[in-house]
Amino acid sequence: MYYQILRSKNYKVKKLFTTICALACALTIPLSVAGCNKKSDVLRINEVTHSVFYAPLYLADALGYFKEEGFEIELTNGGGADKTMAAVLAGEADIGFCGPEAVVYTYTGGTSDAPMVFGQMTKRDGSFLVGRTEEKNFDWNNLSGKTVIAGRPGGVPFMTFEYVLKTADVSANLVKNIDFNMTAAAFEGGTGDYCTMFEPAASSYVAAGKGYIVASVGEAAGEIPYTCFMAKQSYIDENGDKVRGLLRAVTKATKYINEHDSATVANLLVPYFDGTDVNSLKVSVESYSKIDAWVTNMAMKESAFERLLDVIDLAGELEKRVDFHNIVLTDYANKIYNEIYA
Repeated sequence: MYYQILRSKNYKVKKLFTTICALACALTIPLSVAGCNKKSDVLRINEVTHSVFYAPLYLADALGYFKEEGFEIELTNGGGADKTMAAVLAGEADIGFCGPEAVVYTYTGGTSDAPMVFGQMTKRDGSFLVGRTEEKNFDWNNLSGKTVIAGRPGGVPFMTFEYVLKTADVSANLVKNIDFNMTAAAFEGGTGDYCTMFEPAASSYVAAGKGYIVASVGEAAGEIPYTCFMAKQSYIDENGDKVRGLLRAVTKATKYINEHDSATVANLLVPYFDGTDVNSLKVSVESYSKIDAWVTNMAMKESAFERLLDVIDLAGELEKRVDFHNIVLTDYANKIYNEIYA
């Protein structure tokens, strides 16, 4: 198994190295570096962040589903949808795994060979609101006038949180200038009254006695196409077998989660979360199962896509409405779903 996670503290350095390596390959300069020559049996996926929220992706690897499809995954952490999309456009990743808003922005920008969404994994926000004090009877009005670290402007996590506040008619001070992978560290350092965190960061933070989970952003916001797989149209056309293989493996993994207890799933996830206690992983899996985070059919629904556009529009980030069929493919995912659940 080739499995690589680029931590936020050294991502820029390694990304620069990857870029130099790719350039050297393009110029046919002899360079003896592992990874310079793209392997046909490796699928390079750049994920927006590393979280139990994406458990089906890691389980598909742990259970050998990718191997059954004839390839392995090389996983890198983008640290934000904008960086994930940049990696796809630059050819540093075959597949981008992030919020579909990145595809919307790219399409409206007029990029040639624009990426297409071909599969959806999560159907609601995966972040949890963490506070410094326990609030057993939390109400969103508690955030009035408070300072909250909520992600990057233009990103779905930030826009969804903003949507929740506007729906509740609550005004809070949102911190917007912290790198996506550094928000928890900033909160621990004393910035803000609250911070939104994905799992297992949230549960680990609580287990360490540093704060309390007071609410689920996804539960409050409702269903929305949140995290999806995308690739350039040219890549999809030329690698349909890998696209189908990825969808089949992840769909099977989601089915596995729904049919097994959280302890079993958590133990399989341990190798993918160095330094995270298995109990924190178990709690994380239970938290996401409780809010019904994962889709069984990875084909995005047009109605859900339109709701996403509404959220982006409400945030003032939508240049123009985009037709669903111009950036979303559903045939692959629908066929895989019918095959597995027949």
